[in-house]
Amino acid sequence: MTLWAVIPVKPLDQAKSRLAGALAPEERASLVLRLLERTLGILRQVPAITEIVVVTGDAAVAAWASQAGTRALSDPREPELNRELASATRLAQAQRADAVLVLLADLPRVTAADVEAMAASAGAAPIVVVAPDRHRRGTNALLCAPPGLIEYRFGPDSFAQHCAQAQAVGASLEIRTTPGLAQDLDMPEDLKLLRADALGSNPTSSPDGA
Repeated sequence: MTLWAVIPVKPLDQAKSRLAGALAPEERASLVLRLLERTLGILRQVPAITEIVVVTGDAAVAAWASQAGTRALSDPREPELNRELASATRLAQAQRADAVLVLLADLPRVTAADVEAMAASAGAAPIVVVAPDRHRRGTNALLCAPPGLIEYRFGPDSFAQHCAQAQAVGASLEIRTTPGLAQDLDMPEDLKLLRADALGSNPTSSPDGA
């Protein structure tokens, strides 16, 4: 079983724009890189993952990922999340991967156990495993076995769209709703929730939770 993990990262000058009222541009860029570094560390703890790929329209992020020892795919001409993910999936298919796991990098509480649980489902192909955000509207993680089983629909209401596609192709569908997979860092209220959680569990924790 070969499982590829794909992490999409927006260009740093566009990342976390909805946190603009809470963080300065350089703070948002730094937060993105720290979250990415943490996500890579989590994925490297999961033996089932045989390849990790960062897809981004930002050449600086791609260079950072390469220096961190991770494969990076970058096309700064016209970055678009679903197209970038489709490109990475085609590469995985060409390398005969059995499954692809897309994991967003802005999950500050995701654990190796969360990822291992999703990876364990890959052996039940054809299967789609979807981890929604805490509002059950967006998709924070998506596993497809085999790769390319459904089209990527990351964006508004992606959770419902990914579930509908899985049902349409006759694949098994699993929903994963662990706290680590559900809590993303997208809106100011997410940042407040994370700060409250960090302060409650450890008064010396960094207020941005990264």
